[in-house]
Amino acid sequence: MEAWLSRLTIQDAVEIFGVSWNTVCEIDIRRLKKLSRPGLKGLKRLAIDEVYLGKLHKFVTLVVDLETRAVISMAPGRGLTGLQGIFLRLKRANANVQAVATDMAGGYIAAVLKYLPKARLVFDHFHVVKLMNEKLTTLRRQLYNELKQGLNRDVLKGVRWLLLKNPENLQMGDESQRLAEALKLNEPLAVGYYLKEDLRQFWNQKSILAAQRFLDDWCRRANASGIRVLQTMAKTLQTHRRGLLNWYIDPISSGPLEGINNKIGALQRRAYGYRNYEHLKQRILTLHHTKFKIAG
Repeated sequence: MEAWLSRLTIQDAVEIFGVSWNTVCEIDIRRLKKLSRPGLKGLKRLAIDEVYLGKLHKFVTLVVDLETRAVISMAPGRGLTGLQGIFLRLKRANANVQAVATDMAGGYIAAVLKYLPKARLVFDHFHVVKLMNEKLTTLRRQLYNELKQGLNRDVLKGVRWLLLKNPENLQMGDESQRLAEALKLNEPLAVGYYLKEDLRQFWNQKSILAAQRFLDDWCRRANASGIRVLQTMAKTLQTHRRGLLNWYIDPISSGPLEGINNKIGALQRRAYGYRNYEHLKQRILTLHHTKFKIAG
């Protein structure tokens, strides 16, 4: 049956071989554990991120080798607890990890500093922009709640997604017009929006020194705005400036995890979900063996 399980879904195997679901899962787990895994000693650059696996298994922490795109670790939860195991294995393997891409979550930062003190922390572009979008959403909500019923309040209603869209993705006509009207009627929102757009240019500077000057100028303007959520964002960026500037030494990100997340979603849909956590874990840890078609 093991040979067939690389091509069949669990339900297919249950129906064809006439055995229970649990029996097929146990056989498939044994099969998956026999597959080769990436060596740890040669790892140079990693990405760490959390992935939501649904109501049953909730959040897990994935660690990915950015060169091979293989998942080298999966653990329940988020932060330091989910990373202790893989980092201890890396230490035993004498791995010379040079850089780690992650978000600015305290638990991930603490884990890298504790177990990989020589590695460069690189804060992921996607997560920095996402955090800025959250700040802009908070600002819009605050302004909306402060306004009394009237034209300005009506204009702010329903423009959240327009604020978060990149300008080049706005539809000409209605979307562009609605956004322009909202910004024209509300100065704090306009300041936040243009700072949000300007922050994207941090990763387009010609050198690390230019990026440092850009970051300092951006934070100065955010602080001068007098808008609390923007000042908070500026403080966060300054606190994590080393990890932001490290991108100019190691331009890595957790972007490949998005592709892996899509594969995991396809895996779960094809199998109609995985009740057994260990089975799902083994499928994810062996995703790099899947070349063309994901079997459940």
